[in-house]
Amino acid sequence: MIRLIVILSLLASPAVSAERPPNIVLIFTDDLGYGDMGCYGATKVKTPNIDRLAAEGRRFTDAHSASAVCTPSRYALLTGEYPFRRGLWGPAMNASALVVDPARATMAGVLRQQGYATVCFGKWHLGFGSKPSPDWNADLKPGPLELGFDHFFGIPVVNSHPPFVWVEDHRVVGLDPADPLVYGGEPPTQSFPEKMMRPPMSGAKAAHALYRDEEVGTTLTERALAWLRAHRDKPFFLYFATPHIHHPFTPAKRFQGTSGCGRYGDFIHELDWMVGEVTRTLDELKLRENTLVILTSDNGGMLNVGGQEAWRAGHRMNGDLLGFKFDAWEGGHRVPFIARWPGRIPAGSVSEQLISNVDLLATFAALTGAEVEPGQARDSVNILPALTGEPEKPLRTELVISPNSPKHLALREGRWMYIGAKGNGGWSAPNPGDHLLGGAGALKFTGQVNSDVAEGRFKPDAPEAQLYDLVADPRQSRNVILDHPEVAARMRARLAELRPAAGEARTAPKEIYSHPKPVGALHFDFESGDLQGWRVVEGGFEALINDRRNFHHTHGGAAYNKQGRYFLTTLERKEGGKGKDAQTGVVESPVFRITGGRASFLVGGGRHPDTYVALVDAETGKEQLKAQGGNTEIMFRVNWDVSAYRGQKVFLRIVDRHTGGWGHVTFDDFSAEAEP
Repeated sequence: MIRLIVILSLLASPAVSAERPPNIVLIFTDDLGYGDMGCYGATKVKTPNIDRLAAEGRRFTDAHSASAVCTPSRYALLTGEYPFRRGLWGPAMNASALVVDPARATMAGVLRQQGYATVCFGKWHLGFGSKPSPDWNADLKPGPLELGFDHFFGIPVVNSHPPFVWVEDHRVVGLDPADPLVYGGEPPTQSFPEKMMRPPMSGAKAAHALYRDEEVGTTLTERALAWLRAHRDKPFFLYFATPHIHHPFTPAKRFQGTSGCGRYGDFIHELDWMVGEVTRTLDELKLRENTLVILTSDNGGMLNVGGQEAWRAGHRMNGDLLGFKFDAWEGGHRVPFIARWPGRIPAGSVSEQLISNVDLLATFAALTGAEVEPGQARDSVNILPALTGEPEKPLRTELVISPNSPKHLALREGRWMYIGAKGNGGWSAPNPGDHLLGGAGALKFTGQVNSDVAEGRFKPDAPEAQLYDLVADPRQSRNVILDHPEVAARMRARLAELRPAAGEARTAPKEIYSHPKPVGALHFDFESGDLQGWRVVEGGFEALINDRRNFHHTHGGAAYNKQGRYFLTTLERKEGGKGKDAQTGVVESPVFRITGGRASFLVGGGRHPDTYVALVDAETGKEQLKAQGGNTEIMFRVNWDVSAYRGQKVFLRIVDRHTGGWGHVTFDDFSAEAEP
């Protein structure tokens, strides 16, 4: 049993009595990079409130998120368990079930058992319900309340993806039963750069109207401050999971144009204000001395379009670190970490201890005298000595990091960082202007150096794995795996020991890969390996039908979907399994007649205006309905209401007239209440 007993010496002083354990405020930011604040070296933004927090507490220089991706990182934070053990590699979207087993010990649950009032304000992004595709018009449970929070108010998924509504406790706020929230269609919401409308959801106009992007920071802050005032007389845990600074960058008007690096920096300025409002309110309530405040991030900064604009303006979101969000490289997961507890944490101090967000459950348990049962929080290390003292030895001897790619699972041991495959382990769009710019293409844009990369490409003869000496080379400019084969072999073997046994890890969010029964008699599944009567009417394609077994077939260790072996794609085949977007054209299905109201299919690829699937009126040629991918290889399920076209002859049209990043469409498993 892991027994995490209260450290009595911390509770012995007059400032912290045994009757009133310390309050805990955890500000968990989104995509805030190692170089995004003044106290970590930023010059194009001003962060006086965060800098003051660091000056009054301790700043860590070797803190990491357990994953370089949002959902897995939050899983690690709340459960004290590495996300690879759960098979989590990518983000959960609107059809995801809750990815945390409610029977598992969680940070909030442990603190609630110790008498704390617990609350979560902000971004959830861990799914809802016990099954994929939860009913958004009913109780969204299990959810935050089943994981130990007394109250939840916030963004159900992420500020960039539907639905754009508020959820409070178990329900969507302002939902009109006469206008339900449904899968498919276009969300009735404001448009902003890098605000994605996929996976599609629509309806619920009244609920959507309450969510105003530029008011999100203010709304969440006001809610948090009101809750603090209402719970000042009892030990409390505030989990403030800000959507800042995840895209879209939508600060309130008063922050727009205030930074030196565009909308990216302006969003940081709003975040700094939010932090200041929380710390000011703690002072106002005379709770400062008895409150532990921690600020950290779910992963490193992202080189999206807003990030690229900030970079051009001279901002370095991850400082001098190599890589970005999603990556196994340091920029993907080395994050800011600041802790303040007056009288307990030395003011203005800096620590080089290796720590992680996965450690906070054990730390809070130790702080409050809680016990964690066997098998729970198994990867969490009590880092309280690193917060309040100066340990002579490292508290952690190793740390596992999960990037977006399972084969790039990484291990840190002291000065060494081992990455299990070639490349960054994250997104790899090659061109500036691509939302998912990453990998070798990102290094060409930034001018950073890595020995495995030349001219924006990974060298063909680069080693198949990576080893870096972070003491001698913190920027990871040189892969030294060939110089230290014995170190690499030892760390590779250790990772093999840590990886779950066959069948232990579950697959990533199941809704991405689910295969419900056909909704009607008409079915295009391409399992015959041919086009089933589809024809190319414009352009040309090398091979429209592809095989999952040998073509770009995995995401997060799971198949494209579990429908079958073959699917249709406009992506050009390329040796090595991946593809390129040079092909353009239009493909159309045979004509069929709608007999009912339902149609369902899987779509992936790009969300450019010139890459989509359409339902077309066979008489007029008018495109009646459209669907797109989400700039990802994942194929999402789309459900169309086609009742308005009952009795009409229609066909499907797949359009690919785009050759830039994600300039392709993938399509599969179409069924409809229709007849040939």
